[in-house]
Amino acid sequence: MSMITERPVRGRTPGAAERPARTPRPGARQSWTAVFRAYLALTKPQIVELLLVTTVPTMMLAAGGWPDPVTFAAVLVGGGLAGGAASALNCYIDRDIDELMRRTKRRPLPNNQMTPRAVLIFGLTLAVISVALMGLLTNWLATALTAFSIFYYDVVYTLWLKRRTPANTFWGGVCGAAPVVIGWAAVTGTIPPMAWALFAVVFFWQMPHFYALAVKYKDDYARAGIPMLPVVRSMERVNFEILVYTVLTVAASLAAWPLGLGPIYGVTAIVAGAVFLAEAVRLVRQTRAGVAMKPMRLFHLSITYLTVVFMAVAVDALV
Repeated sequence: MSMITERPVRGRTPGAAERPARTPRPGARQSWTAVFRAYLALTKPQIVELLLVTTVPTMMLAAGGWPDPVTFAAVLVGGGLAGGAASALNCYIDRDIDELMRRTKRRPLPNNQMTPRAVLIFGLTLAVISVALMGLLTNWLATALTAFSIFYYDVVYTLWLKRRTPANTFWGGVCGAAPVVIGWAAVTGTIPPMAWALFAVVFFWQMPHFYALAVKYKDDYARAGIPMLPVVRSMERVNFEILVYTVLTVAASLAAWPLGLGPIYGVTAIVAGAVFLAEAVRLVRQTRAGVAMKPMRLFHLSITYLTVVFMAVAVDALV
């Protein structure tokens, strides 16, 4: 793979862009398995999987059961490729800070497995294929939203907001929740109140989810110069926002109930929401008591919460 010249990107960590670009060792040859794993890692499959967890039930609800097979496959493949494209381009843009953080320094670029040029081409190729697939097999609204979500995540969030404001997680929540409205739009060509209610669930959910992760890796973000909320604000402020956005997440899930969901969803949203809120309260109490915090409990529980709530959406759609 050929190498491209590193150029400073506006908003990057001071001094990071001046380091020489890293290239694979001369003469080093990687197996096909290693190459495949490197490209797969760029797409951050765990994130793509979580996006599909919210998209599929939303499509089922929009269709009143199983959606049209062609549309269903197009959104699964196109949406998955779009998420992979956004993640790969994120790896390209954040290559200067990824090598400074323990959590990300083993990614293909900081780990010296790939060149920036290869990653950029890969990400752009996935983006073009995903938008083209959505355009051919769904409708203009779903296609436009797909293109917008890639642009928003990589340009608005990664290049601009992430490095400039502690509100980056809030504004970044737009692209994280976008698959919900994309899935609904692909099925019906519209975005009704129910779709926006489910969008709100995922949007508000991202704050307690990512704030918990940012608390765990606070030193990493500080080292990379990223103004995540736990880096630039007190833990009292962080926990306050975690609690507020957890309440808003649960409230949004309950607001979706009367818009067309049944008792299975309602009971699930109440029980899961109570457990989620209780864990957020526990984190606040730990801080006030001065005991060792365990933010990753909330992080992992938040994933379970979102999965359970959207599984209830799917079940209600079938029942």
